Amino acid sequence: MQKAMLILNPSSGKEEALDHKESVLEVLKEMNYDITLKETEKENDATQFAEEACHERYDLVVSMGGDGTLNETITGLAKQEYQPALGIVPFGTVNDFARALNISMDPEEAIRQLKTAETKRVDIGRINDRYFMNIIALGGIAEATFGVSVEQKTKLGPLAYMIEGFKTIREKEPFEADITHDGQKWEGNALLFLMALTNSVGGFEKLAPDAEVNDGHLHCFVIKDVPLYKLVSIMTALLKGELEEDENVAYFKAKEVHVNSDKDLISNVDGDEGAHVPLTVEVLSRHIPILCPSDDQKE
Repeated sequence: MQKAMLILNPSSGKEEALDHKESVLEVLKEMNYDITLKETEKENDATQFAEEACHERYDLVVSMGGDGTLNETITGLAKQEYQPALGIVPFGTVNDFARALNISMDPEEAIRQLKTAETKRVDIGRINDRYFMNIIALGGIAEATFGVSVEQKTKLGPLAYMIEGFKTIREKEPFEADITHDGQKWEGNALLFLMALTNSVGGFEKLAPDAEVNDGHLHCFVIKDVPLYKLVSIMTALLKGELEEDENVAYFKAKEVHVNSDKDLISNVDGDEGAHVPLTVEVLSRHIPILCPSDDQKE
């Protein structure tokens, strides 16, 4: 019999994840898995559980929690020679990676999707020695979102990040960016630098509409240092999915990016505080096997 490990964060979704535990276990039993249940209690538990699943050659790991639980799980899988397939039941505020994979935001539907899901190898990213799934952001706007509280995220969802980020716009602190990408270079003053792996960022699915989960590229946007009134048009372009066409934005695709600056910038890694510049960011192409909904299951 095949083996499955369910990694459950009991505090995810205001503890809603616990309400759906039995549904996941029932579906995995129907799929003829011998199931091991692991519940996280502290930071990095999910990483350790995922590493254990690799070493013991499990066939499937299911991450049941928010983006933090999923990131830890993927970190546990990323360095291993043998990797089980990864299933995702999202319970967080944003769930960008699940959105990009067309996994339902409704927990029961996401659980049902596991039954007929297809395995697809997808990209993840690495920033210095840390892994990420969606986006790296640099600049004062990105750093401001570190202050978003759990209560704000629960109440406002993705809008909470936008509100906190754009509180800083009036202060408008540009930085000098020195960006090398695949042998090319961009230098200049910027307000924000974004490197996206997927089309869904902060719950908004139009930042990089052409991005695919396994296209092997970072989709990079440099928001140039422009007068405040021009930021309105940039925001409009973002909401329309036309950011790369705005004249005040430099857009390029890359497999590897090196970033330095005249300021001590702190990277925003999938919404959390990351490393300081200088940074090396790279794509690990088709690195993780993920269970994705079949075409007739996509919402």
